[in-house]
Amino acid sequence: MTVELNYHDAGGDGTPLLVVHGLLGSADNWRSHVKQWQERRRVVAVDLRNHGRSPHVAGMSYREMAQDLLALMDRLGIERAHLLGHSMGGKVVVTLARLAPERVASLIVADIAPQAYGHGHDAVFAGLRRLAEGRPANRREADALLSEHVEERATRLFLATNLQRGETGELELRIGLEQIEDGYEEIMQAPAGQGAFDGPTLVLRGGNSHYVTDDMLPALREVLPQAEIKTLEGAGHWLHAEQPEAFQAAVNDFLRTLDS
Repeated sequence: MTVELNYHDAGGDGTPLLVVHGLLGSADNWRSHVKQWQERRRVVAVDLRNHGRSPHVAGMSYREMAQDLLALMDRLGIERAHLLGHSMGGKVVVTLARLAPERVASLIVADIAPQAYGHGHDAVFAGLRRLAEGRPANRREADALLSEHVEERATRLFLATNLQRGETGELELRIGLEQIEDGYEEIMQAPAGQGAFDGPTLVLRGGNSHYVTDDMLPALREVLPQAEIKTLEGAGHWLHAEQPEAFQAAVNDFLRTLDS
């Protein structure tokens, strides 16, 4: 069963750009980029299931998340779109491209390869559980609770974007943490579907990230044979936040070649 995803829809004409966040992110994380892209085209930024303001449901498979996106495209009357996905969102858009290539004008995959990855979020989940139990009154208290498990301040600030003020006045998580944890094994898997997506593709990777290494590229090209690989030096996994101008320029240059 598909989920009616929350989304932000802005901009004007042309083939829309559909923006899909990564694990524990949301459409809100992309506001500054969307503001610039919408000057040139229609941009739809989504909250995946169990993220942002979208419903909390069981199941985090890539097939399910891709079907949610296809249902949203149908709802919005979008026949074809450029799809941009970061991290987990990158696997979602690769899955959609495999399942319904006729709906995809191009793919932009940010710092993820179409393969399975090992577990690496134990501390993050522990910090989020502590946050949920602690019910902090303000963001200073929230950061203190998170810091019991998550050392990196940048990661804590990112995780804190999932907080909202509850009815009691305390801060609470808006994500479906239980559903995400239950589906974590699925999230770590390779994208769903079979075969290759043969359309225009840009793969952006952070120069300081280990998510798309050189030894992964032969297997990546089996799934994305038309992929142009671009490395953003000085960026880690959150390359769109760490090198926003370079990220924006790379996406704009790629889309410009397809619009001309």
